[in-house]
Amino acid sequence: MSDGLTDDRPAVRVSAPVCRVEDLPDGASRGFDPLGEGRDTMFIVRRGDALHGWRNHCPHYDNARMAWRKDEFLSGDKSHIVCGAHGALFEIDTGLCVIGPCLGDHLTPVPLAVRGGEVFLPVPYRPGLRPRAGRGQR
Repeated sequence: MSDGLTDDRPAVRVSAPVCRVEDLPDGASRGFDPLGEGRDTMFIVRRGDALHGWRNHCPHYDNARMAWRKDEFLSGDKSHIVCGAHGALFEIDTGLCVIGPCLGDHLTPVPLAVRGGEVFLPVPYRPGLRPRAGRGQR
């Protein structure tokens, strides 16, 4: 039984690729909705050959989406991930908050695997939208 604060819905194995590596320009970020929940619940940042996957929520306030507009998860100089709601800055490779109200906290990582130029989620993925009163569950 859920206490209304935690999400006890099971993780789901996603067999389809999230995207192709070539769809992620170097130095850019992009949001994804792997379970078809109606909003981007994760995002990927590419730096050279490295891909960094993160859940789309700020550790300061779990329901805060990170992007300040669609697919814009990075600071103006592209050196950090930025929370569009709070202005917190996070290291791209570690998810560590270095400036902001959640200083010292981390973003939640999303493991990624690349096979044949496609990006997959190698472990089951938890739904990203918590059910709220007045909104039906999917």
